[in-house]
Amino acid sequence: MVTLVRYTYPSGPFQDSRFAGRLGVDVGIHSGAVAMTQRRGNRTKAVLPVRVKGKDSTGKAFEELAHTLDVTTDGARLGSIRRELNVLDEVTIFFRQRKMQYRVVWVKKMKGTSEYQIGLEALAQDKEPWGLSSQQQASSTARLSLSPGIA
Repeated sequence: MVTLVRYTYPSGPFQDSRFAGRLGVDVGIHSGAVAMTQRRGNRTKAVLPVRVKGKDSTGKAFEELAHTLDVTTDGARLGSIRRELNVLDEVTIFFRQRKMQYRVVWVKKMKGTSEYQIGLEALAQDKEPWGLSSQQQASSTARLSLSPGIA
C-alpha cells in the first residue's frame, strides 16, 4: 500500500536558504522555457520501488534496485542509490510495467553511508508517469472527509 502526502519541502536536497523550496541547480542550465531553479509542479511524497539502469560516474553499466522519495509528473527524487552518478547522466527507471527515461539534475552523497540521493528530470513528458493521480484524489478526498471541523 502506498500512502501519498502532498508536501512542499522547505529546502529540498540543499540546506542553503537561497534555494528554499526550490531545486537549486546551476542557473545556466535551462529546460525548455523554465529555469531549473523554478519548480514546475508540486512534489508528492511517495516511496515506490524502482529499478535503475544506466552508467555510473566511471562509465560502468549498472542496474540496481532503489526507491523514490518524492515524485512529480516531470521528475523524481530517488534514494538508496549505491553508485555515484554525474549530473546530466541519463538513466532508465523501471516502475511496474513502465520504462521511463530521466536525466540526473543533482547528486547528494548521504553522510555516514555509501548511498546517494539523486534528483531526476524526465526526458519525455508523460501525463502521469507514476500512475498516482487516481490514488492522490482518493487519498485527498478520504483525508478531507475524515478531518473534523472541515466544512
